Amino acid sequence: MLKEALISIVDDDESVREAMQALMKSLGFAAEAFASAEEFLASDSRNRAACLITDMQMPGLTGLGLHDRLVASGRPVPTIMITAYPDERARARALQAGIACYLVKPFNESDLLACIRSILDPHSDEHGGS
Repeated sequence: MLKEALISIVDDDESVREAMQALMKSLGFAAEAFASAEEFLASDSRNRAACLITDMQMPGLTGLGLHDRLVASGRPVPTIMITAYPDERARARALQAGIACYLVKPFNESDLLACIRSILDPHSDEHGGS
């Protein structure tokens, strides 16, 4: 069941986006990648994604803005926030807003996988980088 879940990746950095999508596929997940929050919102993936991995800082709608918009729409997607610019206040706000995990780039593949597992299988003993 876990491997059938769609993981959506939103990052404005093409190399990060492609690497994350390749990683998810190598782990056996279905994965789709988007260059912006707006592109994700315009897709049907917003209704199919079991997990969203999004960059915190992007042009246009930020990762946190994307999460807030999904929550406000009544169709939230469990979200892992990634950032290259760690900020404790931003981390606290993200976690308070319901972000499942907050990871700082570069992060360990095992930490990301633990976050995904905690979202897809909340009864597992693994807990992510939140």
